[in-house]
Amino acid sequence: MSKMSNVDALRSVLLIIDIQTKLEPAIADFSAILKCSLQLSQASLVHKIPTLITEQYKKGLGATNQTLQDALPQADYFHKTHFSACAEPGFLAQLAKYTRPQVVVIGTEAHVCVLQTCLDLLQYGYEVIIAVDAIGSRNDNHKIIATEQLRQAGAIISSTESIIFQWTKQAATPNFKKILPIIK
Repeated sequence: MSKMSNVDALRSVLLIIDIQTKLEPAIADFSAILKCSLQLSQASLVHKIPTLITEQYKKGLGATNQTLQDALPQADYFHKTHFSACAEPGFLAQLAKYTRPQVVVIGTEAHVCVLQTCLDLLQYGYEVIIAVDAIGSRNDNHKIIATEQLRQAGAIISSTESIIFQWTKQAATPNFKKILPIIK
């Protein structure tokens, strides 16, 4: 396996997996996950990074969190019933349209849909970067185990702020001035 390059805004897609209303109350530390998700979402807009949002069985789990929807008016949505989005017909074709090799992943649940989707993305040759403070499960131990499994499989385990600064690359620029209020 080749070494992954630095996370780059021009090479990234933001993939938000199943941050849905009916899951929220069950997810450990959901408010912190949502805060990090919103920071990455706002930074993705500054850097013009395409965003793809999956929704697992929307009829049962509800729509994507409204605050997140409002923060990302340009996002594409993909409805699924498979735990791995990659197993859903049309998902890989949708992702390929962005022509970007890096997928920054956030969402729920870490040990189910996030894990299975990311393992498949790695198999399909994508560079997978997990914002570990923006993923969650009902049980925190499940998140820890999934994170370790993803690390072993070759995903980069990172944090929201690290990714935002990697996207931004440099201080004293117009984009940096836009990013500062997002991370404060």
